[in-house]
Amino acid sequence: MGLCLSGSDVRGGKQAVGGAQLRPTTAADQNNVSGQNDAVDFFFKSRGLQALFTQIELSLSASKLRDLDIASKSDPMAVVYAKKRDGRLEEIGRTEVIMNNLNPAWIGKISIAFQFEIVQPLVFRVYDVDTKYHNIPVKMLKLEDQDFLGEASCVLSEIVTKQNRTLTLKLHNNYGPRVSRNFGTLSVHAEETVASKSAVEIAFRCSHLQNVDLFSKSDPFLRISRIVESGNSVPIYKTEVINNNLHPIWRPITLSMQQFVSKENPLIIECFDFNTSGNHVLMGKIQKSVGDLEKLYQGRTGATFMLPSTQCGHDKVLKSQLFVEKFVEKEQYSFLDYISSGFELNFMVAVDFTASNGNPRNPNSLHYIDPSGRLNSYQQAIMEIGEVIQFYDSDRRFPAWGFGGKTFDGTVSHCFNLNGRAGGFEVDGVEGIMAAYASALNNVSLAGPTLFGQVINTAARIAGQSLSFDRSKYFVLLIITDGVLTDLQETKDALVRASDLPLSILIVGVGGADFTQMEILDADNGRRLESSTDRVATRDIVQFVPMREVHSGQISVVQALLEELPGQFLTYMRCRDIKPLNVQMAQTCA
Repeated sequence: MGLCLSGSDVRGGKQAVGGAQLRPTTAADQNNVSGQNDAVDFFFKSRGLQALFTQIELSLSASKLRDLDIASKSDPMAVVYAKKRDGRLEEIGRTEVIMNNLNPAWIGKISIAFQFEIVQPLVFRVYDVDTKYHNIPVKMLKLEDQDFLGEASCVLSEIVTKQNRTLTLKLHNNYGPRVSRNFGTLSVHAEETVASKSAVEIAFRCSHLQNVDLFSKSDPFLRISRIVESGNSVPIYKTEVINNNLHPIWRPITLSMQQFVSKENPLIIECFDFNTSGNHVLMGKIQKSVGDLEKLYQGRTGATFMLPSTQCGHDKVLKSQLFVEKFVEKEQYSFLDYISSGFELNFMVAVDFTASNGNPRNPNSLHYIDPSGRLNSYQQAIMEIGEVIQFYDSDRRFPAWGFGGKTFDGTVSHCFNLNGRAGGFEVDGVEGIMAAYASALNNVSLAGPTLFGQVINTAARIAGQSLSFDRSKYFVLLIITDGVLTDLQETKDALVRASDLPLSILIVGVGGADFTQMEILDADNGRRLESSTDRVATRDIVQFVPMREVHSGQISVVQALLEELPGQFLTYMRCRDIKPLNVQMAQTCA
């Protein structure tokens, strides 16, 4: 969760320990499909739709799960659903996968809006994720390919009305009669989201760790847990794994006030030796508050690890120590803080005019304009997505391009002005995009191949030029396409270059094509894109959305659009220490 880092170099099982991107847990950073985020909230509030809810985060743990693996233990993941009035289940979110563990305590939190006035039935399902899927992002896992470990259900109010806000449920099978066979239990702990912007950035190192490996040095990682009112602990962070090192230095981490609650609240910091079997060996533990960690940093002193003893209850004092190399308190501003202070998302659109879309005069074409007024896939994407994004762009003048078409002069262009004008590429409003698109279909011949590079470079040039006169603009390029890329590496090169700029790219796939390449560009597996010169992208700037999933009701258009955009925006602003305009003005006046 370091602000300027995404993903980790660790692979396979180590991603399940730490280092793979974990879902942010602050209200400011909820950019996942599982619940409200600032952008969605702001969108509804602007239309007078004030949602009455309290944001809740669910922490999940399980015990005595069934062991379905032959050579090792199950690798569990939990999925949470809201049960609708018609009995339909709507997925809210998923935890990470934990390797080889029948008693998992998942780090990933599930965000849900608690509404006092309605009954909110929840269904929890636990799956054993097959080893061959361990490098696939959890949101892309097909649940039918995983082994079912058990199901439980309750009403959200049952959890939040418990004195310690923890409810333990028996897991059972989800088919046929409920037999008495033991499927284990699932515990759900609910906490109200704290809107505090306070956070601390901390860098840890250890010295003289015990070597618990036989043929090499230990592979240490830290797990940090918060002690809750009941005396139990809830894990809030895991560092990456450092291979073969008894004096490890971990990357800086950022803990929000949401995670540690207060500087006095006790935290448990445990150091483990990573094992692929899932039986990570405890190398020592310390109980310290955030305030204690600050004192360690100021005094340049270390804290001594203890090892719980099974005899007489006395802890063993170890030689190994924990040091705090960096401690910085900071304000983490939310997406809404920036937008409400005057920052804008400048919308741009590029439309695919390649021949694979089919003859626009043929009703089977993706570009067919229906006389009855029924929108084709491109028009649907422009309307539904443009209607949301335009809200964040004050002048509503949008650059609009086409690519892969043969223009009036008979040449194939991979970035031409949609309005047909030589001098200007901007159109007025979403209606202007729609009109320019319809007109272009009459004046441009479909051709090919499918190349994104020129369009991305043009958008990047505009975003780059803005830096010299206005740092309050962030650009969003919408690419609507039906096809398979011909210039995948060139596109990667363009995206890597653009990752340093205030730019995000939303790719919408229309039609039934294989969009595997788009998933690669999306980089949701935690591995950032690399250019042909081995340069790694500064951050992930792409979000891919297939329209067929949107229109099949799997996800809402607004959520699909905004899933990663606020997080991409915040990563850019935080890495460059760009603050909201009102904060900048206040600091200038001071």
